[in-house]
Amino acid sequence: MAWTQNYAALGNSIGLTAFAVSIPIFYLFWALAIKRMKGHIAGSTTLLLTIIDVVLVYKMPLGTAISASALGILNGIFPIAWIVVTAVFLYNLTVEAGQFEIIKSSIASLSSDRRIQALLIAFSFGAFLEGAAGFGTPVAISGAILIGLGFEPLYAAGLCLIANTAPVAFGGIGIPIITAGAVTGVSADIISAAVGRQLPFLSVMIPLYLIILMAGWKGAKEVLPAIAVSGLSFAIAQWWSSNYLGPLLPDIIASLVSLIALIILLKFWKPKNIWRFPSEKGEKVAAFKQYTGAQIIKAWSPFAILTLIVGIWGTNTFKNFVGKSLEWFVNVPHWPGLDGLVMKTMPIVKTPTVYAASYKWDFFAAAGTAILITALISMLILKISPSKGVKVFGTTCKTLMFPVITISSVLGFAYLANYSGLSYTLGLLFSQTGQLFPFFSPVLGWLGVFLTGSDTSANALFGKLQQVTAEQVGVNPVLTIAANSSGGVVGKMISPQSIAVAAAATGLVGRESDLFRFTLKHSIFLLLLVCIMTYLQAYVLPGMIPTIAGIMPTIASVLH
Repeated sequence: MAWTQNYAALGNSIGLTAFAVSIPIFYLFWALAIKRMKGHIAGSTTLLLTIIDVVLVYKMPLGTAISASALGILNGIFPIAWIVVTAVFLYNLTVEAGQFEIIKSSIASLSSDRRIQALLIAFSFGAFLEGAAGFGTPVAISGAILIGLGFEPLYAAGLCLIANTAPVAFGGIGIPIITAGAVTGVSADIISAAVGRQLPFLSVMIPLYLIILMAGWKGAKEVLPAIAVSGLSFAIAQWWSSNYLGPLLPDIIASLVSLIALIILLKFWKPKNIWRFPSEKGEKVAAFKQYTGAQIIKAWSPFAILTLIVGIWGTNTFKNFVGKSLEWFVNVPHWPGLDGLVMKTMPIVKTPTVYAASYKWDFFAAAGTAILITALISMLILKISPSKGVKVFGTTCKTLMFPVITISSVLGFAYLANYSGLSYTLGLLFSQTGQLFPFFSPVLGWLGVFLTGSDTSANALFGKLQQVTAEQVGVNPVLTIAANSSGGVVGKMISPQSIAVAAAATGLVGRESDLFRFTLKHSIFLLLLVCIMTYLQAYVLPGMIPTIAGIMPTIASVLH
């Protein structure tokens, strides 16, 4: 017999029930923000606490709760963690082969002006790293490069944290968007299109924001052509790729377009004055080794191949071919201990409805497998032996063990929240804000990223809640699901985990509070802009955002 969800289980009160089932969320906030507990410990203990909570509050059968958690954990491992592991493996191969030094130098040697360097490295190259690997990689590497060029550590870390705003939603080959689709049941392509109609407004202004922060308005005016080319090219490419190619490649494409556009501009235009920090007067500009065009092409080739292969993997033609011709998958259409054992009820649905549960291990069609194939091809190009490749892969897995546990436990929490009714209880509570909910919607994403350090985890935590609440207040749920990601990107710069990574990479261990104060006001200001934009898209410009029934345009339809 199926167990029926009860969204007001305590005293027939949504408010009281919501407070009781929010205890694990309050605990996660305390564990990360106050106790500064490690992410994998905080995530795992939060999941255990949630199991106890939903069993006590909702009277959910323990076996059903454990089964829902297990399904979430499995989805966290594959396909999501699989993308993380393979993406970082590809990056580590370029480091192992010495090619990353060439990539780094090819960018840093283009200009000695600190403003141009910030645009190239903190903004464009940081976005490239976010798209290729994510999970702290862009801030750590970009910050280290800037310090190597002579930037003051606090400025280097702060600028990279703020610059990382633009690409976070599509980071790690689109993992945040893919996760949002997994927990809400909405097509990741549709969510990608919606986020691609929000973030470009931020992306186009971030370069200007960075340079004003560095050099003031007067200093920014001197490099307006570079700022305009950097921001506009990134925003346009981000919009186009997110709307026509899906969530996997917007960061890779937008960052490369922005880099190339700015490099071309620098061939014909230079700032009148070479701007450096006041403390650098009289110092010599750091010199970087020059490489040939062939060396630079070779160094960048793994990421060029990545763009091509992941692009192919994302097409419907390839997906249909794999599904029909290469049945490399294990299909569990009825997840044991869960499928058909939970009933949704009013007011979430008009009549009691069985909550289905299934799992599909579709290895060959997974984006992570596309990245793995890229890595194997790159090993041939970079002349990395199989034994060395296996060693790098093993090191990568060892390094990512705890992040994978964090991702899996948060996905376990998210699935449990959905199957227990926790998400629906919170959604019904938030629906009481009525028409103001679209304004506050990005705050949930911002809070989620602050708590977990990851837009992926924030979407897992609050994606379903955003959907349910939007449906309750009569707003397009795609808008609020997308707003969760868009609000989350501005929370990344103040997340304790992000600040810890930035501090460690830039020699600021012990000065985390200084870095937090440096970024906090910028995070709040940018969040306010996202809140206003979301509210306008809900009621003034609703046609900007696709609906769940919307059809993703394909490359073929665009060309024809």
